Amino acid sequence: MDSKLVLVVVLALLVANASTKYVRPPPRKTLHFPWDPKPPSYPQQLVCCVYYGVCGAGFARVIECKYDIHLLPGDLSYADYIQRRWDTFGELLQPLASRRPWMVTQGNHEMENIPFLKDGFLPYNSRWKMPYAESNSNSNLYYSFDVAGVHAVMLGSYTDYDKYSDQFRWLKADLSKVNRRRTPWLLVLFHMPWYNSNEAHQGEGDEMMETMEPLLQLLNRVFNGRSNRCGAVHITIGDGGNKEGLAHEYKEPQPKWSVFREASFGHGEFKIMNSTHALWRWHRNDDDQRVTSDQVWIISLFGSGCLLKKNGEPGKTLMEP
Repeated sequence: MDSKLVLVVVLALLVANASTKYVRPPPRKTLHFPWDPKPPSYPQQLVCCVYYGVCGAGFARVIECKYDIHLLPGDLSYADYIQRRWDTFGELLQPLASRRPWMVTQGNHEMENIPFLKDGFLPYNSRWKMPYAESNSNSNLYYSFDVAGVHAVMLGSYTDYDKYSDQFRWLKADLSKVNRRRTPWLLVLFHMPWYNSNEAHQGEGDEMMETMEPLLQLLNRVFNGRSNRCGAVHITIGDGGNKEGLAHEYKEPQPKWSVFREASFGHGEFKIMNSTHALWRWHRNDDDQRVTSDQVWIISLFGSGCLLKKNGEPGKTLMEP
């Protein structure tokens, strides 16, 4: 079934804790959006989940957590060329996304290579307009934004990422401007995991990792697990729910860089307490009550002193030849 006409409207100067009214063009319909984002201050609660599709269970659990921003690194609606699924997905999440920001990037299920259409992400780009221009990106597939001591980078796993690509040049320029005193937390999200101990999707992120990982050595957290004393921690959080089912097969023996793994649907919460400490908690959907299934405290590189060992600010390192 085809989707209806897609209408995109930018609502500017929104006031927190107030309802915004928008009157749609004919056929006229009045929409109310109760916008209640939290002020940009600590603590800040970020919820992270991938592979939603139109599964209600994942949304139900997310509703229970009092998040400030939702981060979704790809595989949103699982429309897979069926445009009406995009609409169903939007209707399902509107009660959530109309109140708090949902920041997304693309996954493989957003790709729709339709003959005679140059843009393989036309349905995604038409519906999910991210603020890419504000971060000097020329593509809706990758961008960055700041919120409450966090500089978040959303990368595109399914657009060019080699050293001569626009995305690579943009990432290098974007990271060179980061001020860790203003944003002590540096996060990055993308769809294809670079460190993967599951049998599924082995090697799919290797080329992107080889190209971009040197630029990301000064990050605190990569959502997509490798654990170093002074380095990035990678979290694969593809657990929102999908039509393929769970990926139960893992590589054995478990790699030394892999700390925790489980094949269950759920979601994660990254609560930034202050400029130095954050708590990551993972919840599985199957639990009768909302309990923490795994958790870890993270100390920011800036707060731990590790950043000084890595030659200070990212900008200084990235501007070097």
